[in-house]
Amino acid sequence: MLRSRANALVSVRRVTEVNAGRKTPGIDGRVVLLASQKADLADWCQRRSRLWTARPVRRVLIPKPGSARKRALGIPVIADRALQAMTVSALEPGWEARFEPRSYGFRPGRGCHDAIAAIFWTVAGTRTKRRWALDADLKAAFDHADHDHILRQLGTFPARERIAGWLKAGVIEDGRLAPTEAGTPQGGVISPLIFNIALHGIEEAAGAAYRWNPYRKAESAVTGTPVLVRYADDLVALCDSREQAEQAKARLKPWLAARGLAFNEEKTRVVHLGEGFDFLGFNVRRYGQKLLIKPSTGAVRRIRKRLADEVRALRGANATAVIRTIAPIVRGWSAYYRGVVSTETFHKLDHYLWQLLYKWALYRHNHRSRHQIVRRYFGQFHPRRKDRWVFGSRETGAYLPRFGWTKIVRHDLVKGRASPDDPALARYWAARRRKEPPPPVSADRLRLLRKQQGRCPLCGNLLLHADREPQSPDEWEQWAAAIGKAIARHAITAPGSPADRAEKRLIHEHCRKRHGRHRQ
Repeated sequence: MLRSRANALVSVRRVTEVNAGRKTPGIDGRVVLLASQKADLADWCQRRSRLWTARPVRRVLIPKPGSARKRALGIPVIADRALQAMTVSALEPGWEARFEPRSYGFRPGRGCHDAIAAIFWTVAGTRTKRRWALDADLKAAFDHADHDHILRQLGTFPARERIAGWLKAGVIEDGRLAPTEAGTPQGGVISPLIFNIALHGIEEAAGAAYRWNPYRKAESAVTGTPVLVRYADDLVALCDSREQAEQAKARLKPWLAARGLAFNEEKTRVVHLGEGFDFLGFNVRRYGQKLLIKPSTGAVRRIRKRLADEVRALRGANATAVIRTIAPIVRGWSAYYRGVVSTETFHKLDHYLWQLLYKWALYRHNHRSRHQIVRRYFGQFHPRRKDRWVFGSRETGAYLPRFGWTKIVRHDLVKGRASPDDPALARYWAARRRKEPPPPVSADRLRLLRKQQGRCPLCGNLLLHADREPQSPDEWEQWAAAIGKAIARHAITAPGSPADRAEKRLIHEHCRKRHGRHRQ
């Protein structure tokens, strides 16, 4: 795999076309956007990269959601990113067969919704004995993971020395080079996989044990043992008693210390499920005999503030600009929380957003009556819904989607240690993909996607990248905004039809531009 031409091409495509940071340069200021540059990079990765020495990463500070603090990202140069993607393709399948069943962060075919579903199926119901939780957080885990332990875990992997070079390449911030004695910088393509390798074995260290369940055809937790669910550096151990939760924490402390890690004591606590805890933006809590998982109070507070700030900043804009800005936020947030008990929250957010937009309209037309403002900006814009208070534009017919239009769709938990790389489970993963909830796009686009089987009629490739589902409201928002720019609804002639008969089809924006140049 490390010398494969196909792996080189796929890896270059990943870092230059798919990844969100494809236009962000490293310390050399270089990005690869042209087709000729991508071809040269793929050839270099396959044939001429053996003597390459890892370059330091460029440190960038980004806002941390829900906090005034900032998170440090390390941006490698584009050549290192491509080589890291090639290494991941070779290293990941073997480790996927070894990783523990309740680890869900940064793994193919798994995500945060699987972690939430695992918690639900572990503690839901009246007969469960696991009523206590160790809600734990690791302190600056990515920055303190021990390099020696990571390299020991890699064993005799052929690219072990190259990975060691990336770990010790250093960081450049404000023009100064700082060495990296520990940790793996967030922002690298290989960093999430390396971090998962560093924490492999944490479930066993906490006392978790599993046995084969022939009924479910997957591994189930042994009665009386804790169940540890982990997503990256966030983890929760579900236990039968407070004493068992304290014991799990005591067992994990020396295990983490041997790997250079430690608990963040400010955020780590033992809590009864009747009090509840927050995990990945969700609140998990028992109400009597019923377990309910809802959007957390902090997540709702953040989205309300975001909507208020955006609408305030758009006071001088028209309705079309408001819709273009707010629609991805609504679609992204509702897509992330559509798998839990969110209906009431969605309706409350719809009312709050309506208040913001009504105040926006009053500010924009302070010389008009309220009746005129309502008649201009609110109405039954959706062609198949009877909602009379939808915000829209009379000039273009565009309208703003509502949170409450999103259907609640329960997430199907991935089975045990199932890996997409296992050929024996090809049918299982194909069935999972067919059952996935529809993407958060408009009804017209969704109808065309299904009619075209998700493919562009000009190039034949998938219209939506299916490599990895977004794992946060912000990622869903970016996904919705990117899809709006990358896919165009264009009138093209259907194959075999008369030349003057054109149909509306969804095509890639770059295919539309290329097709237009060829026609000229």
